[in-house]
Parts: sequence; structure tokens; C-alpha cells
Amino acid sequence: MTATLLPLRRPTPPSIDQRGARTRHEPQLSQLPNLSGSGEAPSPSRNLRNLASAACAILLLSIAFLAPTVTAAAPRLVIIDDDVIGMNGAPALLLQAPDVRVLGITTTSGSVWRDTATAHALRTVEIVDARVPVIPGAVYPLINNEARTRAWEGLHGRLIYKGPWTGDWAEDTLQSKPPSHPPEVVPDLREGNPTTRPSAEIAAAWLVRMAREHPHEITLIATGPMTNIAIAQSLDPSFAANIRELVYMGGSLAPRQRLATRSAAEFAREFVNTPRREFNIRWDPEAARIVAHAPFAKVTMVPVDPSTGTEWTAEFIAALPKTPLTAALARSIEAGFPMWDELAAMVWLHPEIVTEQERLYIDFETDGGASYGDTLSWTAAYRPKLGEREQTVIRSVDRAMLEAAMRALYARRP
Repeated sequence: MTATLLPLRRPTPPSIDQRGARTRHEPQLSQLPNLSGSGEAPSPSRNLRNLASAACAILLLSIAFLAPTVTAAAPRLVIIDDDVIGMNGAPALLLQAPDVRVLGITTTSGSVWRDTATAHALRTVEIVDARVPVIPGAVYPLINNEARTRAWEGLHGRLIYKGPWTGDWAEDTLQSKPPSHPPEVVPDLREGNPTTRPSAEIAAAWLVRMAREHPHEITLIATGPMTNIAIAQSLDPSFAANIRELVYMGGSLAPRQRLATRSAAEFAREFVNTPRREFNIRWDPEAARIVAHAPFAKVTMVPVDPSTGTEWTAEFIAALPKTPLTAALARSIEAGFPMWDELAAMVWLHPEIVTEQERLYIDFETDGGASYGDTLSWTAAYRPKLGEREQTVIRSVDRAMLEAAMRALYARRP
């Protein structure tokens, strides 16, 4: 005997009688369908079996309707704090990442003045066709300034790189001389000038607001001096605790030249005699120390050390897939630079590229003497316990994996 399959029907909705009371249509035993295929009246036992079958069908339908829908994982939230110098660096890579939502880019002075960094950030957002605000931040360090830097050099020797204060190179160098102009002057950009405008909000206040609106959800990726972050922490002592993770490019431990190129040899001048000095920290040591002492739940440090095994070669740039982004990138960058800021973004996006890391307690020197701005580090047994906090320090990466992952991101189209 085979049963006849009946079409599934939606349950009859409750009706409202004339007095406004809800009534429900309850099926009677005599109303149950005859599934026997004969014209005989169903027996009580068959009715019970049919009732059980109907109940099972309703239960299965309920489970199907009530089961949670499987959805894609929510994008990871990121804020970029950067002294943006062109189309390279962290912003373009993070804006291109498919599983990332960039909440905004805060800008600061460092390699270039704040307003120039803001223009580069705006142009990057335009070229990748993103809807991401750019929020200007600090123009000057907390305490350090050009006069103090010149006085320090008179006592302790010339710094190789000082951002907008550099002037002429001390030795012949492949890279172009850093531009020198007042902070409010923005030169024409190689990638083209932006047509959009930055946010009217102040970066530090915006950082505090975002951390409060998205507590324990934001990764803060800092690839310039950390002035904005230090001000945010000073404005709101709970700021760092509200951030999920801080990843920053800065500091130096024991870098060595790893590539046999002229550019690599020239950049080694920065650390061959002063291995603990690095520009992002030296620009604003006091800000770096505030951040090093702040209660971030997780901190990843990307010092100079792994960057010595990387380089923006002409061959790598020429081999990138041809897109509006890579065309602008090729116009805006000179070959020969290490992939400093790119490393911070890629270590977070693709941790599998890391080949060596360690846990160290980190702080920065602020006494104003010969080691002003230098990186201090200890293992747990030797730390002074003066507020320094443990960080994951990246020591080396796989260059081939790094470049392959970068190439894939640059190839993505909006």
C-alpha cells in the first residue's frame, strides 16, 4: 500500500470573532484526511498514525523555518593611523582586503606634514573607490620640535632622517631629497590631487568616539608616529582598553642588512651604528611611551628588523597587475624603499608570512640624552616593572609570501 502525498499547507491563521477575541481553528479528528486510498472510514488507530505523521511534518517545517541562517563572517573593523606618503603603505592594502571594514584613516605628521598625509589618504580612498572618512590629526609632536632636534644633533651627531626637517642628505643617496616646506603647504601629488575633503573632526576625538561605539572590536593599525593615539589615550584613559588590538610599525631592535642592493646598503646607515633608533618613534618619543604604557589588550610591534629583508624593486612594481590603483602606485613610489608600513598591514592580514617572532616588554627612551627615542626591550625576568607592557615583536617574514599576498590585494578591483 502506498500513501498519497498531500501538498503542504500553511496553518490556518487565527481569526478574530465579532467581539474582537482571537479564535484558533483546531482540526477535529473527523477532519483529518483519509490517507488509505479507499473510501472506507479510517479506523481510530490509523487516525492516530496519521495525526502523528502530520505532527512530525509540522515539527520538521518549524525546525526549517526557525533554524539560524548561515551568513558570512562579519568584516573585521580597522582604523588606520598613518603619516601617508603616497599610494604605498598600509591604507591601500587594507582598503582592498575583502574581509576588512576600514572605519577611517587618521593622519599625522611624520615622513610628511599632516596636511600632505591627509591629501595622500584622500587620494588613496578616491582611487580605490571607497567610502571612508579621512580625519586630520596632529601637526607637531607632543614635545619634540625642530629646534630641539637641531640642538640635540649639535651634541650627539646628525640624524640620518628627520621627516620634513631633514633638508639635504648627509651623503649621496639614491632616494630623492625629502620635501621641505611649511606644514600648511601641500605640494602637488604624483598620484594626482584629491577632489574630496577631509572630516572636520579632530583625529584623537574621533578615535575615542569610535572606540566607544565599537568596544573591543577595532584593530588599530598605526604606521606613523603615534601622537594621535597618545592624545586619544590622554583624553580618555579607557581608550586603549576599548581597542581590540594595536599593530604598529615602529622601533628597532637589532636590524641587519639582508639584501645585497645599493638601496639596502644606504638604508642600513640608519641602524648600523644606532640599532635602537627608528624614525616613527624618534619623531615623537613621548607619544610612543604613552602608547607603550597604555592598557591595550594585545599589541604587535613591527620594528625595522623584518623590513631589511624587503624592498620595493622596479621589477616588483612593473609586474603588478594593471589597475587604476597599481597605475597610481607606480607613479607615486620610488623603487628601493623597504616595505615598512606594508609589513604592519600584511602581518595582520596574513600572519602566516611571519617566520620569527617573540614576546618582549617594550618601552622607549624619553630622557632627551644621546639615546632619546631609542627602543628599550626586556624579557620578563629582566624588565624594570615601571609600566612597560608585553608585546609580540615580529623579527622576520617570508618575502615571497609577503609579495604574493600584496600582489593579490593590489589586483582586486573595486
